[in-house]
Amino acid sequence: MHRIFRLFLGVVFVSSLALSQNDKKEIKSMQVKRITPVLYVKEIEPCLKFWVERLGFEPTAQVPDGDHLGFVILQKGDLEIMYQSFASAAKDVPAMAKEIEGGRTFLYLEVDNLQSVIDALKGVAVVVPRRTTFYGADEFGVKDPAGHVVLFAQMGAAPQH
Repeated sequence: MHRIFRLFLGVVFVSSLALSQNDKKEIKSMQVKRITPVLYVKEIEPCLKFWVERLGFEPTAQVPDGDHLGFVILQKGDLEIMYQSFASAAKDVPAMAKEIEGGRTFLYLEVDNLQSVIDALKGVAVVVPRRTTFYGADEFGVKDPAGHVVLFAQMGAAPQH
């Protein structure tokens, strides 16, 4: 009886291993083209000043929602970030409204010149003072006007402070 049970477990194990390997092959064949964060906010307009005026992003799509923006896509080169208002999201996916309003996002952006970012963000509330990490990043973090933490890092650079 134990032999049959062990044989059965062996067949189940080999079958599950084959299935998981097939799943991995399917996943490996999928190519991710882009990952774009969508940040949910009470108002989009203050965030435009942060990304457009200070960091040089350009709005590529805007969707009004009453007197305000309900959605915006901002782009700089190959980078993209999206903002959607809580009100617009509640209309778009009502079942997710409570989840959306309760969350904040933390973004980690690798940059080529951290000092230029620090200069551009003078006057913005700093939440992570400039530091050098154990993995060699020179980092600095702020909050966007909606309260999302945005951490900027220059990898392998000697700190300038």
